[in-house]
Amino acid sequence: MIGLQHYLTVSALLFSVGVFGILTRKNAVSILMGIELILNSANINFVAFSRFTTGGLDGHIFAIFSIALAAAEAAVALAIILGIYHRIQTIDVDKAQELKG
Repeated sequence: MIGLQHYLTVSALLFSVGVFGILTRKNAVSILMGIELILNSANINFVAFSRFTTGGLDGHIFAIFSIALAAAEAAVALAIILGIYHRIQTIDVDKAQELKG
C-alpha cells in the first residue's frame, strides 16, 4: 500500500534535485528547469495531502492553479532569456551581469 510518506519522500527528492539544479547550474534554462521541479514537488504535496486528509478536490485545484502559474512563469522567463541571448549571445547567468547599467 502506497501511503502519504511515499508521496512526501518523492516530493522531497524532487525538491532537493530542483534546489541542487538551481544552485549549481550557470545555464539559465537549467535554472528554469530546477524551478519547475520545485513547483512539481509542491503539486505532489497538494494532491497527496488532499487525498489522504479530506479526500476532496482542494489539492487538485491548487495543483491546477500552480501548473498555470508555472506555465506563465516559463513563458516570461523564456522571453527574458531570449532577450538576454539576443543582447549578449549567451545564456550564461554570470555573463548577464554585463546588463547592469
